[in-house]
Amino acid sequence: MAQGARRTAWQVVGVVALAVAVTAFLSVAAVRHGFFDLKVYYGALTFWVHDHGEIYDYLKPGTQYGFTYPPFAALVMLPMAYLPWPAAITVSVAASVVVSAVLIRWLLDPVARRAGWTRWFTLAVALCLAAAFEPMRETVNFGQVNMLLLFLVAVDLLRLLPAGSRWAGVGIGLAAAIKLTPAIFVVYLLVTRRWRAAFTSMAAAVGATLLAAALFPDASREFWTTALWNTGRVGELAFVSNQSLRGVVARLDPEDPSTLAWLVLVLATVALWVRRSRAAVAVGDEATGLALTGAVMCLVSPVTWVHHLVWLIPALILLVDNAVAAPPGSRRRRALTAFAALAYALLISRIVWAWEKDFTGVDGFLGSNTYVWISLALLVLLPIRPWARAAPAGPSGPVEPAGSAVEPAGVPQLVEPDRGTPAGERHRVGAPLTVG
Repeated sequence: MAQGARRTAWQVVGVVALAVAVTAFLSVAAVRHGFFDLKVYYGALTFWVHDHGEIYDYLKPGTQYGFTYPPFAALVMLPMAYLPWPAAITVSVAASVVVSAVLIRWLLDPVARRAGWTRWFTLAVALCLAAAFEPMRETVNFGQVNMLLLFLVAVDLLRLLPAGSRWAGVGIGLAAAIKLTPAIFVVYLLVTRRWRAAFTSMAAAVGATLLAAALFPDASREFWTTALWNTGRVGELAFVSNQSLRGVVARLDPEDPSTLAWLVLVLATVALWVRRSRAAVAVGDEATGLALTGAVMCLVSPVTWVHHLVWLIPALILLVDNAVAAPPGSRRRRALTAFAALAYALLISRIVWAWEKDFTGVDGFLGSNTYVWISLALLVLLPIRPWARAAPAGPSGPVEPAGSAVEPAGVPQLVEPDRGTPAGERHRVGAPLTVG
């Protein structure tokens, strides 16, 4: 058997073994939520379309939970009302899986090329690991829309914006019109002074919202005047699943959580995010800008359920990217690898649920907020990748530096003198790179 065929055979065996191991892990660790959130969407849309009720009046029977998204989200989800329930589940799961695979491929493919990893094998391993990731499995089991929103934002920041497309910002605007929290990416564009993309995103969000208002005036009036402000519909702030700074403060005093303490923490966190985001964009590191903004969104949102933490996926992949880019055997490589491994291990462990019933005491404070500490660590410690400069000439011509985590449409790349790659062998997506 040829060496290449032998390598492929071993990789297939490795992927199958990993898939079996992940399946066994999920059979023990994964909680079956029965597509609870999808049932809320489906029930609300059915009540609205077929029973002619108001969508924001609907509550899932026996619960306090109703449709909490803006009317544009209802418009996007409207076809669900005409599907049988099994088909709605199939569409939800398939959509999350497809966009997750595409996003992970965007982030990992250039890393695999630079490191000499087999592309399909790298993606297959990453997807297996993603399936074990608690926020991802919660997103799928709840029937949530998190990965779809992350994908819309990533299209803008990883593909359109680096290409200089006039459409950059539309994805962020649509995501913000579907769910309010991704609007922080509009702020990201503003604080990093990408004015055209910022105003495009605002125009897209306003346009989508006005379209929904024109089509569904009663629902729009109900959402913006009443439903939006009814915080009881989303759950208890002190519940251990709320892994935001607001959740940390609420668990200190569930009866009377300090709004002032929360605001002080939010302001300090946002100030740090603004500084680091500007530094990332200044050197052309759009992927890290995406990752930092995803982390800060999880931290400053009043409610960040565990399934919302899929927004940390870009940061975890970039940790691996930075570890691979560091010199072999270096302290930096060991530290980044350990950081990525520890964060991932904790984020598949369900560790915070050990304090679900009692989060008092020092151990409760530290343990019940574990995912918050990971988000903070990523915000503070995620490396920023410098923009490449002109590379020195090699014996057979100019040698270009190896690529960054994402290389679409002319994004300059990280200088890595220990792993330079001839220009003819480099992976390039989109317009040619101009290094000046």
